[in-house]
Amino acid sequence: MWWWYPLLGAVAGLIAGLFGIGGGLIIVPVLAAAFVLQGVAPDVLMHLAIGTSLATIVVTSLSSARAHNARGAVRMDWLKQLLPGLLVGTGLGVLLASVLSGEMLKLLFGGFVLLVALKMGLNLRIGQMAQAPGRIGQFVGGSTVGVVSALFGIGGGTVMIPMLTSWQARMTEAVGTASAAGFPIALLAALTNIVVGWNAPGLPEHTLGYVHWGAWIGIVLVSVPFARVGARLAHALPASLLRRMFALILVVVGLRFLFG
Repeated sequence: MWWWYPLLGAVAGLIAGLFGIGGGLIIVPVLAAAFVLQGVAPDVLMHLAIGTSLATIVVTSLSSARAHNARGAVRMDWLKQLLPGLLVGTGLGVLLASVLSGEMLKLLFGGFVLLVALKMGLNLRIGQMAQAPGRIGQFVGGSTVGVVSALFGIGGGTVMIPMLTSWQARMTEAVGTASAAGFPIALLAALTNIVVGWNAPGLPEHTLGYVHWGAWIGIVLVSVPFARVGARLAHALPASLLRRMFALILVVVGLRFLFG
């Protein structure tokens, strides 16, 4: 299965740059399928896929954020204000995932993916605000992004982009800022997954806690250049068709996790 990892990295990197979602919605299900074929124990399979996904997002989000920042699309003022909530929520999300069973994580991930597909496919939007909320509102928003990201192994853009656009951010600013936020989320979550998964029973070889370093290397080597390509495409191409195609893929993935 080693040849899967670079291929997965190319797809995940492209998606990370194009949609600002860190690629986790693709990495987690494909890693889970690869780990099944490798005979990884069901009790730790989803934990390992989520932890490894978050570890790869440390690199892909940084590369994507640099590309967006070069185009002036990262709102550093919002990022600094959201950071405390992002970190608190990320820690809580990893701890919550660690106490859930593998089967429960699988069902929750499938349901979450279907919700994302519904939103993307129908281009649903949340209510608009006249301006960004105050410190408490931003802490709550950041915490929500952190919990969801750490729990499902994603970079946070899936939740953060619609939140920022509801605060009157331009789409390019929302994607760029979400990409930048993915780095602290993924870094803290990956390190915490290594700690909480250390010596967990049933883990295969080539792992550090809930991070499979072999898969991490294969994905990261290819994902970084493709994240740059995705960021350029995000500023150059209409995304409506791509959004609907991606939503269709997510429907298939979500149903597979719920009923597979």
